[in-house]
Amino acid sequence: MSPTPWLVAVTAVAVVSDAMLLPFYPQFFAERFGVTAPSHVGAYLAMSCLVVMLALPGWARLARRAGTLRLLIGTQVLAGGLSLSCAVVTSLPWFWGLSLAMLVAKASYLLVYPYLMHFEPQHRHTTLIGLLSVVVHAGGILGAVIGGLVLEHWQAAQVFRVMAVSDALQVAVCLLLLRRGRAPHAAPATPPAPGTSGAILRLGVVMLLFYFSAYLARPFFAQYWALASGLPGEVLAGAVFAIPGGVAVALLALDLLGRRPGGEAIILPLAIGLTGLLLQASGEIAAILAGRLLFGWALFRVTVRLEVRIFQLSTPARYASDFSKIHVFQGLGVLVASWGAGRLVDAQGLASPFLVAALGFVLCALAHRLLLARAEATPARPTDPVSART
Repeated sequence: MSPTPWLVAVTAVAVVSDAMLLPFYPQFFAERFGVTAPSHVGAYLAMSCLVVMLALPGWARLARRAGTLRLLIGTQVLAGGLSLSCAVVTSLPWFWGLSLAMLVAKASYLLVYPYLMHFEPQHRHTTLIGLLSVVVHAGGILGAVIGGLVLEHWQAAQVFRVMAVSDALQVAVCLLLLRRGRAPHAAPATPPAPGTSGAILRLGVVMLLFYFSAYLARPFFAQYWALASGLPGEVLAGAVFAIPGGVAVALLALDLLGRRPGGEAIILPLAIGLTGLLLQASGEIAAILAGRLLFGWALFRVTVRLEVRIFQLSTPARYASDFSKIHVFQGLGVLVASWGAGRLVDAQGLASPFLVAALGFVLCALAHRLLLARAEATPARPTDPVSART
């Protein structure tokens, strides 16, 4: 039995856990600690991105010595304990410290992504990346719904108890794979091709702009929807927030049924995403819903096509290292978006993040044309699949 479904399941559980509070941090801080300033929410989300971004390269180095699955067992046990601590702490400074430490431990699950690529043949990379992208989006749907239900019917602290359960499930899956001998061998050492390092950094710049734009409107979307629609309820807000995830699931199903090649162009998807952002900024219910659909289509296409490039430009022995470098750029984009969202909302209102994100998509398209056109004109290097199992 292949370990791939189990490792995808680990990723799914982690994503659901991470997504539960994402649309509702303003409500969470207001209910739990009486803090209502948008700038506080933005600062917390920015710091969350920073600690994950800084932790991942360290976890990647440790994984080379201890093994990815063994590392995950230890870090997710630690994350579960810290989650339970966050559920009972009543001091805001202590909450910051404990929750950020929890995120440092949780960051290790991101290593599952390059770990999977080690033993999947290159011709399956696009399908696997599409599947993982859908897992992220679908996890966002389920996480937002669960988070909305918890906040609507129970105390906000219960979210962290649910997170601890998800950490326990991840530990169980890793133990099962190790016990059954399903952990694959590491890939053989492969020297990087000339210019690969520079291409990875150029791709990172494009990723930074894309992730900044994609995440800018997320922290305050639930508040924006409630104000624009006049419809109460966290569950409904979570469902609208999760529309892009539903679009991603539908697109992956259509791609698999049609057996169509994924393509590499991102300019058209970025233009469609820009249109979706502008529709959402209009404040009309129908336009917001249509904008979420277009935005979801663009997010899925661009995310998959950019992430395929990571593994085309890398080699199996460098997957974890190059992925962690790219994740630093992604994290910087999310960090700046999280920090800037609160200040934008403070200064310009809840619709302003959509407009700035649309400008960010324009800059992303320009950067892609200037920095990656030559790399995309060069055929991708084949990588040797690793099929060995322990």
